Amino acid sequence: MFGYSVAFTLAGCSLIFAGLGIVTGTFDPALLKALPDRVFGTMTNTTLIAVPLFVFMGIVLEKSQIAEDLLKNMAKAFQFLPGGLGLSVVAVGALLAASTGIVGATVVTMSLMSLPTLLNHGYSKSLATGTICATGTLGQIIPPSIALVLLGDILSSANQQAQIAQGVFSPTPVSVGDLFVGAVIPGVLLVFAYGAYVLFSVWRSPVKPTPGSDNHAEGSDEIHWSEVIKALIAPITLITVVLGSIIFGIATPTEAAGVGAFGAIMMALAKNQLSFKKLKAIGLATTRVTTMVFTILIGASVFSLVFRGFGGEELINHAFQSLPGGLLGATVLVMVAIFLLGFILDFIEITFVVIPLVAPVLITLGADPVWLGIMIAVNLQTSFLTPPFGFALFYLRGVAPKSVHTSDIYSGVMPFIVLQLVLLLVLAVYPELVTWLPNTLNSAKGN
Repeated sequence: MFGYSVAFTLAGCSLIFAGLGIVTGTFDPALLKALPDRVFGTMTNTTLIAVPLFVFMGIVLEKSQIAEDLLKNMAKAFQFLPGGLGLSVVAVGALLAASTGIVGATVVTMSLMSLPTLLNHGYSKSLATGTICATGTLGQIIPPSIALVLLGDILSSANQQAQIAQGVFSPTPVSVGDLFVGAVIPGVLLVFAYGAYVLFSVWRSPVKPTPGSDNHAEGSDEIHWSEVIKALIAPITLITVVLGSIIFGIATPTEAAGVGAFGAIMMALAKNQLSFKKLKAIGLATTRVTTMVFTILIGASVFSLVFRGFGGEELINHAFQSLPGGLLGATVLVMVAIFLLGFILDFIEITFVVIPLVAPVLITLGADPVWLGIMIAVNLQTSFLTPPFGFALFYLRGVAPKSVHTSDIYSGVMPFIVLQLVLLLVLAVYPELVTWLPNTLNSAKGN
């Protein structure tokens, strides 16, 4: 809150309290000797190599104008529907989420390309900005999602801790691929919910083009299906190759991320959109994002080590065990806490700081790790939309015209936050929506 970097605040405050604990005799200094091994383990984690590769893939696709071609042609494909332009924004946002997974890039790109058009076509400021912000955050839940890669690594460690605590001497890790597969149905449901809300909003308050604008009414332009199909082929092919290789066990998520990064380069070259200057900018942007993620991860490792050294893990375990309702009560408490933390913290901080503390306890109480991961991912998605610190709101505010007020953005995202919370409730009541597809594919592989 004072403006210090999260990563260094986590590590610095933890080390200060560890020092106080050593002076007062409440903290064992020998625990700090494990810190170098933790940092080295983080930097050599093969699963986390997928992070810079997926980031690189997303930035290449952003810089190569593939998203711009997608939006223009998708808008033509949906123009025959009342609200078709808004629906095209949802569809393109879903495709960008599946091909880039970077919320900031998606929100900014969609804002620059579609916000003026939506406003000129008569869409209200709140509906236009809310749709762009919400669809921009789909990269949190639709694979290949960086959030799911990070959650998979954390949940794998949590699952192994829980199994060891239960006497299992050969604990099994949680596959990031299972999380990707488990996110497919919830992601599709969320996209359909967004689209349905946009259509309902336009049906309730029909849009009318702004007087004097160059935009015609929806449905008035001729559709060139060859251009639409041409714009869709490249990103859909990339999505199919990356996700298909993971889902069917042909490649690990890290290997698939490498294939995706290579495929994005080939697509950019095919469009003649990859100069040395642009490649340098892509490399710098990838390095910044990757450094931010790993620095926070190292700071969180220091925090969790000191937290456990003070007995915090046993305290949480005891508190959860004594909650009424068992697993249900503990899960509700954690979900509410994550939702509230989303108002002030980024999803990376929540993932690295909170999840390692609560996930082992929830898994010990009987929570399915894959179901828990998707529930957390959907919940974390709201952290990008919840005022006042939702990052998607900042991204949009930075590129929106002055005629769009911050209050318009805040009111616009509220219905989409409600839709996400409804999805959370549905997944809690019907966990099979998450677990059925991974279990079915794993059974087929076993046979």
